[in-house]
This record gives sequence, structure tokens and C-alpha cells, in this order.
Amino acid sequence: MNRKRILRYIRNLIIFFFASTILSVVALRFIPVYITPLMVIRSVEQLVKGEKVAMKHKWVPKEKISRHLPMAVIASEDNRFASHNGFDFKEISKAIEENKKRKKARGASTISQQTAKNVFLWPSSSWVRKGFEVYFTVLIELIWDKERIMEVYLNSIEMGDGIYGAEAVAKAHFHTTASQLTRKQCALIAASLPNPRKYNSGKPSPYMYKRQRKIMYLMKCVPTFPEKAEK
Repeated sequence: MNRKRILRYIRNLIIFFFASTILSVVALRFIPVYITPLMVIRSVEQLVKGEKVAMKHKWVPKEKISRHLPMAVIASEDNRFASHNGFDFKEISKAIEENKKRKKARGASTISQQTAKNVFLWPSSSWVRKGFEVYFTVLIELIWDKERIMEVYLNSIEMGDGIYGAEAVAKAHFHTTASQLTRKQCALIAASLPNPRKYNSGKPSPYMYKRQRKIMYLMKCVPTFPEKAEK
């Protein structure tokens, strides 16, 4: 293969990457996200372990999700969600300073970044994946509005072992629907999100109840969502 053919191949590969990813983001601005890479990966892991595949997920529009849940995840995960453009640089700077003194580094990913990772990428951390995460975060912030980002986030986020999205966790942990989740239940779900396979919102530990109380307090300070944010 000569040099020109190699360069042409690389050029076509780059064009295909940008065209396919942009079209995917545009399409998912309107189409429900029924499955994500993480769901597939978790299912494969279960098969490899010889376990029965358990994947509970049901897409519901934002109108059928309790108004308390967006407030709870904003209070817990990203309190500047309505005003930033995908990256919370204040929180990133704070995390960098804190991590100089911490044994275990903490992240500063926004809801937009988590949505980009959940929908388009794989879960394991690396600089390559982080680079793609930045790229997809910029795309969804440009093409989607904040309401759509939140809607996709609440429908795709892992909320328990084999449980994805608000409707699935409402049924599995609280025997109700996403629209009927109470403020306290939403705070418990948000409390589990740092590690939903460890922290079960349906069987909360004393630590989770402590997190729930803190999140409920912080929810009072969150402006009613959606707040119109300037791009």
C-alpha cells in the first residue's frame, strides 16, 4: 500500500468518524435511547460469569418522570448543570486541588459528560476514552438542549445491578412508576449514583440515609428545572 493510498484511507476514516458521530447525536436528539454500550457490556459480563442476563430498562419521556428526580441528581451530581456548557471548570479546579491531598481521586464529571459516556462510550477509564467523552459532550451540548440531556441521562444512567433509568429503578426498588417517585425516593436514588451497584436505593444503608438528608437539603437551593441557560 503506497503512501497516497494510506493517506486517502486515513482521510476517509476521519470523515466517516465525524459524519457518523454527528449524525448519531442528531438522531438521538429525537429518538429514544433504548440501549447503551454499558448495558451490552454488563450483559456480556453476566454471561461470562454464567449468570442469567438481567437488564431492566424502559424508556419514558420526561413528562412521565417525577419532577423531583432532576432536582435530586442536580443537587447531588452537578449543581451548575443549568448554567455550564458541559464542563464545570470551577468543580474541576476544586477537584484538582483536593486530589493533591486525597488517596483516592475524585472526579468532576458533569451530567452532560456522564450522559455522553453512558450513551456513546464504554465505562473503563483512560485518556483515550476521556478524549472521546470531551468530544461527545461538546456535540450534545451543541445539538441537544438541557432538557433533552437530562431526559436521556435519567433514562440511561445505571441505577442498580442490571437496572437502568428512572422507570426501571422505580419499579424494582419502590414498586411504583417514575412519575410517582416521591422527593425522598428521588434523593435516595441520587444518593446511590456514585456507585449504584454498591449502594442500593431500595435497601438504603445508614450512609445512604445520611446522603439522602444532605441531598434533600441541597434540593432546596436548586432552581426549578429546567432553567433556561444561555449557551
